[in-house]
Amino acid sequence: MKWRRVLKITGVVLLALVGLSAVLAGGLWWYFTPAVEVTRGVKYSARRGDNLVLDVMRPRRPNGYGVLVMVSGSWKSSREGIHPALVAPLLRRGYTIFAVHHGSQPEFTVMEIVEDVRRAVRFVRHHAREYGVNPERLGVSGGSSGGHLSLMIATRGGPGRDFAPDPVDRESDAVQAVAVFFPVTDLLNLGKSTENPGDGGPPKNFVRAFGPESTNLAVWRVIGREVSPIYHISSNLPPVLIIHGDADTLVPLEQSEWFVARARQAGREVVLEVRPGKKHGWLTMPWDIRRFADWFDRHLRGAESRPAQVMKAS
Repeated sequence: MKWRRVLKITGVVLLALVGLSAVLAGGLWWYFTPAVEVTRGVKYSARRGDNLVLDVMRPRRPNGYGVLVMVSGSWKSSREGIHPALVAPLLRRGYTIFAVHHGSQPEFTVMEIVEDVRRAVRFVRHHAREYGVNPERLGVSGGSSGGHLSLMIATRGGPGRDFAPDPVDRESDAVQAVAVFFPVTDLLNLGKSTENPGDGGPPKNFVRAFGPESTNLAVWRVIGREVSPIYHISSNLPPVLIIHGDADTLVPLEQSEWFVARARQAGREVVLEVRPGKKHGWLTMPWDIRRFADWFDRHLRGAESRPAQVMKAS
């Protein structure tokens, strides 16, 4: 009788655990499949006959703010697009997502890619009202090379050209908040990275990404500085959140630490969150994007009473 009672209780507990697991799984499925309207392949620029496009993801209940997400890894960008599940926390908060695709290296140099993603910001700002977002409150996000491109936008973004033939190019490409994963910040000092060639040159497996002259160290010092966010920090730097694993060997944590130290010297708000034991990417990164949503809530939605850092040409 005693064993029957134990087995009965055990069975009830197991059924309860199975039910709870089903509820949790169902809740996660619901959270990461938000209702969204997706428009793919919107042309924002062209280079050497290749159209550059972005995808627009509008949540069911938009909050009136936009975030540009750099679709980039190793400075390569897939045209297949990103699944809404990857940015579900942002869509759940009501952010309209602009997934920016760029030309891939080595066909396009990193310098050209930086120019093109800055153009994407100007394009979104020019058409912001059509997409139902505030043109003076734009965020940018990405990971790895996408994080690097996001910080290049953050540090180099500025006024448009008042008399440019294309009205898009008259717009500012400044952004008002940034949230990124493990970005490259200093290409002239690769430190402990497995990509460090040891001679001060470009990353070992990405030499072609910086053009044929990058093997000339004198030329590389100019190129590397030009495309390193750390050398362009100014008083206009928007608030930045960085999440970085301390076991990353491709883009070591020190890359983010150096950027934070330099930005704080300039009196800018930069927060670094370290993920212990995490390498260059981890399975729960989509869950970490909730922190990005918190950041944008604070610095886009919560900043309406403060002047926007959208610089205008004089």
